[in-house]
Amino acid sequence: MAVSSTHTTDAVDLLKALVRIPSLTGEEAEIADFVEQHVRRAGVDTLRHEDNVAFGIGEGDDTLLLSSHLDVVPPSDDHPYDPFEPVEVDGVLYGRGAVDAKASGAAMTTALLSLAADGWAPTNGRLLVGLTTHEESGGPKNGLQDLRPDLPSLSAAVVGEPTTLRPCVAQKGLLILKIHARGTAAHAGRAHLGDNAIPAAMTAIQQLEDLSLDRADPHLGAPTATVTTIEGGEAHNVVPEHCVFTVDLRTTPAYTHDEIAGLVSEAVDADVKVYSDRLVPCATPEDARIVQAARAARPDAEPFGSPTSSDWVFLHDVPTVKMGPGPSNRSHTAAERIDVDEVKRAVTVYRNLIRAYFSRAA
Repeated sequence: MAVSSTHTTDAVDLLKALVRIPSLTGEEAEIADFVEQHVRRAGVDTLRHEDNVAFGIGEGDDTLLLSSHLDVVPPSDDHPYDPFEPVEVDGVLYGRGAVDAKASGAAMTTALLSLAADGWAPTNGRLLVGLTTHEESGGPKNGLQDLRPDLPSLSAAVVGEPTTLRPCVAQKGLLILKIHARGTAAHAGRAHLGDNAIPAAMTAIQQLEDLSLDRADPHLGAPTATVTTIEGGEAHNVVPEHCVFTVDLRTTPAYTHDEIAGLVSEAVDADVKVYSDRLVPCATPEDARIVQAARAARPDAEPFGSPTSSDWVFLHDVPTVKMGPGPSNRSHTAAERIDVDEVKRAVTVYRNLIRAYFSRAA
């Protein structure tokens, strides 16, 4: 079902208003206030948890959440325009957060409010939009994670991130390991009395390179392991007793993080410590109702897998697709921008996805 040009224009105006509010991670209070007031003026009740805002229509246990984030990364040095003043040139809107991910949030909000204005609500179900904080930092605090206990049990979700409105059904996770090689310190002039930890670390790195993680995910392929930092030694005349290197593992649903950590521990002659494992890989079967609804809304787009992480990790227990306007490769760039027509199209796509999802309810 199409949506009126007035409603899609509303999404562009809302996006411009959101871009005008500098909402760096940890500084989302002003934009949360704006969203809350915008939704309340439309006659829809809101829920506020810190600076996370949720709102919805309908009643029932079958709950669909559309979620995106309000925070943005800091401006770059060479933006063509003021990063927090939306500038439209030849149908393209420039500004920090225009793609990542305020266009998704504006389109999701407009889709819900336009359905409410049409008098539509799900039968025996609930449609929610959640706009949250602290997504970009990747730190221990996350707005969606904080908000979820205040939400009803979720049946399905859509994460609003730039995918050019293609349905992403799998995304890689991130497992960071610190691998410690141990030795014995000695004076470098009597090196034979010590045991150098640096060659031991080199051996462990080669053992890691030889480890096969060849179980492949159909959308993401096999996991990858990359040594990204190495530290060893304290002085030029001391045989190092300790050398530690970091391994960045981009994981897939074909392995659990615990399984990979165990395989690495078995493969290397060194101590393996898990530094971070919270960003788990995610995937949704293509026969899931939310995937079928997304395909109905975009019948011309094939599902795909994404190498980038998102708030989906905090919805890994819920059938989810990642789907939003704009290309991901414009995220965090100085020339961050989005085609205005794609913002308008996103409203229609989200509306169609919502209606298709609830029409498939048992």
